[in-house]
Amino acid sequence: MKKKTTKTHNYPSQHATILDWIRFLALRLADANLSFENGMQNPYHEAEYLTAFAFSIPMQSLDSSLNTRPPPHARELMEKILDQRIRQRLPAAYITQEAFFAGHRFRVDPRVLIPRSRIENLFDDANGFADLVSLPDTPVLLDLCTGSGCLAIALALAFPRATLHASDYSSQALEVARINVDQFALAHRVSLFEADLFAGLPPIRYDMIVTNPPYVSKATLENLPREYLHEPALALGGGETGLDLVGRILRQAKDFLTPEGVLICEVGDEGEETLMNLWPDFPGEWIYFHFGGSGVFTLEPSCIPEKIML
Repeated sequence: MKKKTTKTHNYPSQHATILDWIRFLALRLADANLSFENGMQNPYHEAEYLTAFAFSIPMQSLDSSLNTRPPPHARELMEKILDQRIRQRLPAAYITQEAFFAGHRFRVDPRVLIPRSRIENLFDDANGFADLVSLPDTPVLLDLCTGSGCLAIALALAFPRATLHASDYSSQALEVARINVDQFALAHRVSLFEADLFAGLPPIRYDMIVTNPPYVSKATLENLPREYLHEPALALGGGETGLDLVGRILRQAKDFLTPEGVLICEVGDEGEETLMNLWPDFPGEWIYFHFGGSGVFTLEPSCIPEKIML
């Protein structure tokens, strides 16, 4: 029987360049059986990002720095990255404590989910939201289950005349959201609320409610890669089917939307399949993105039935 060999990758020499270190890290990441789903999606891109972070190189300057020498203590810096990413299985965003959403940089840490909402794609299209809802000149918008606040802040930047309310059940998540709101100097337009969905919000109606609630089913949650265990379970798990919170949102949304308003809700691919199996004549409309998937629906208050089949 042939003995299984373990790949080893020697540290670059003292004459190595930044590019040599990126290639070294990419090989180590690729061989470590990691998940890149909540990171840069592949080992090489993540190696570029983490090498730039480790050596304090701005990402926009990385290409022009590839043939330069790293800091003299490069190995010590890289050993720390390897320990965090491979041994601890920390997602890259928690190592750097930053994530990017809709073209903006946000603070993240294990108190909040790493931003990766498909709703982000609507910001890439000039008519993304305009095709879904006709907003008044000074709309009031709600980001339900805001987490880091990235979606609320992106909406505030996209709609300069809008007032934003952003809510979350987790007081720890709201601490991070506050950091981000202050970073963008938007405290005068983005108000944060600790709330159990709609319970704890002002008794008003919103022109648009956008939400990326926890929607991972119990079975899927139990089999997620180790990287996801660093994220708050409260922000992932949606009960047995994954749609517990979605059902609660649908039962209450009509009371918090203006007659011309719209609910935009993300449920993911598994959630979409489960929802359509449980509710074949679901009245919502699915948004189809350029990559061919959906997992996000819209629903006007007049189309929300009295009986919710979730």
